[in-house]
Amino acid sequence: MPFTRVQPCSDGVAAIAEIVADGALKAGGRATQRCAELITASVGALAVLMVGSCTTALELSALLLDLRPGDEVIMPSFGYASAANAFVLRGAVPVFVDILPGTFGLDPLAVRAAITPRTRAIVPVHYAGVAAELDTLQTIASEHDLAIVEDAAQGLGASYAGRPLGAIGALGAFSFDATKNLTCGAGGALVVSDPGLVERAEWLRDCGTDRAGFLRGHKSRYEWVEVGTNAALNELAAAYLVPQLERLDQLTAARVELWNRYHELLAPLEADGLLGRPIVPAGAVHNGHAYVVTLRSAQERAGVIERLASAGVQATFHFVPLHSAPAGLRYGRTAGDLQRTDDLAARLLRLPLWNGMPLEAVDRVAGALRPAISDGDLRVWSAS
Repeated sequence: MPFTRVQPCSDGVAAIAEIVADGALKAGGRATQRCAELITASVGALAVLMVGSCTTALELSALLLDLRPGDEVIMPSFGYASAANAFVLRGAVPVFVDILPGTFGLDPLAVRAAITPRTRAIVPVHYAGVAAELDTLQTIASEHDLAIVEDAAQGLGASYAGRPLGAIGALGAFSFDATKNLTCGAGGALVVSDPGLVERAEWLRDCGTDRAGFLRGHKSRYEWVEVGTNAALNELAAAYLVPQLERLDQLTAARVELWNRYHELLAPLEADGLLGRPIVPAGAVHNGHAYVVTLRSAQERAGVIERLASAGVQATFHFVPLHSAPAGLRYGRTAGDLQRTDDLAARLLRLPLWNGMPLEAVDRVAGALRPAISDGDLRVWSAS
């Protein structure tokens, strides 16, 4: 049982063939425009820019915030390096703070304690498609005049208090790489909800030119107006993505069904103190991106991964905390005690979940998990 598998999109293949036959390969064509329209409609954003990756979207966010060397950006240590890199490239300092158990989202209390006069932004990660505590984070951001940049790489199709993830902060970033709910191999989207940033975001994406205004007929020519980069998504990748975006609700519902099956089948293991199941807070609607459990120790996790592999089930760990990584020590700083981050990251286990996975496969994984754990220490344990 593989941990992940990319389900081929035949409609996407046909769309690519049509684009190639038409010779319409230039970025920003009809497929890219359709992707942006579909995401804009789904999340209710002011503007969506299709870009080459979620990393690119985060790097554009850092540029849009006009960060300067020494500025600080608060983010979880439990996340991918892309977010930290995006701000370090501007000379800013990532300030790593602790996470909450169950959701693995930013701890608002830790965020508040980490704010200094140099703080410019808060970057919540919506881990596994489960929203961070955005109401509290938005309150903190408003009190200190900070921007919120949502790292919603895993969050398309999820929401918080009725608001789609990615479009709640001033800026948001989605990913469409091979491990995400929807994929075109490599791709991303920058979501802009601050009206003051839309035009400049287009400039930055288009090599620092005002080409977008020219294409809309607002200018007779376009020229270099800003320092930017060639960030637009490849048109072939966009064509492959369109049919998936058109079926976003259907694909999300299928993944949530798998997630719910795991949650039901693993409840007895949690009741027996063998593992902790994920938590979805009241008001949050997740997208079934991943099913994650926490085991009792790092040593037990290693054994469980090995025993599951022997049973033909591939399970895996996830992020290694950034604050103790070589680059994290060099470019960032830690605010407060990150003991929870270190502890949870060491015990976290991701189970197989992918588009097209049959429910019977979930039954098989869940059935293999109890003996894989029971071969180890059976001390009663609490997920907190």
